[in-house]
Amino acid sequence: MIFDTHAHYDDEAFDQDREELISSLPAAGIRAVVNVGASLESTRKTLALSHCYSIFYAALGVHPNECADLKEEDMDWLKLQAKDPKAVAIGEIGLDYHWDEPGETVQKKWFSRQLELAAQLKLPVVIHSRDAAKDTLDVMKGERAEEIGGVIHCFSYGKEMAREYLNMGFYLGIGGVATFQNGKKLKEVIQYAPMDRLVLETDCPYLAPVPYRGKRNSSLNLPLVIDAVAQIKHLEKEKVEQIAWENSLRLYGLQTKDILQGSSLEME
Repeated sequence: MIFDTHAHYDDEAFDQDREELISSLPAAGIRAVVNVGASLESTRKTLALSHCYSIFYAALGVHPNECADLKEEDMDWLKLQAKDPKAVAIGEIGLDYHWDEPGETVQKKWFSRQLELAAQLKLPVVIHSRDAAKDTLDVMKGERAEEIGGVIHCFSYGKEMAREYLNMGFYLGIGGVATFQNGKKLKEVIQYAPMDRLVLETDCPYLAPVPYRGKRNSSLNLPLVIDAVAQIKHLEKEKVEQIAWENSLRLYGLQTKDILQGSSLEME
């Protein structure tokens, strides 16, 4: 069984065939998906998807590049939505300095505020960090994120930063970049990190693995990521799949029996 811990099926890239594609996932071994909010609107859509499809769960949050117009009442709304039984995390939240807007101060403010929210709700966090390694870690340590837990989505830093997050008890999200020829840094991290701290993700529709790089990604491509991790870790593919599934359950506080029970009810 395969668990896609980070997807964006609310994205317009899936508007033409969303239902058909999602309905095909269980037969391909994809038995759980966490769809991840990136704005208030996508969070609404993410929750709706989680109620439409039994294998879907929701992470609710606002991406750093979408936080410019946030207000405190938006945090109240997020807190209310996060009480939904299908909500399993706060995310994706963090820092992204690749773009100039919004400014670093604004990003840090709402990153901290959403970490506080996760701590109040006792939910794990899904962390987005791009070109902001030190500041992300500093904010997280300042908010005692090691007591919150979660995953560093689409991990893109080196072994030294991986060590910091692993020591804080965080999982590392591994996706299509593990198959890229220029993904040497991530491959070194995969080799370094214990298998019981790695989870699989797509970030679909983005970051499709080789040989589909540059095309629309989906959970159907996760076996290619499993193959890459298995080669790097010198493990059987089935072992990687099994351990990653168990890691994902721990990350999001889920149980296999509840996921499979929901799937069987939907099939009936």
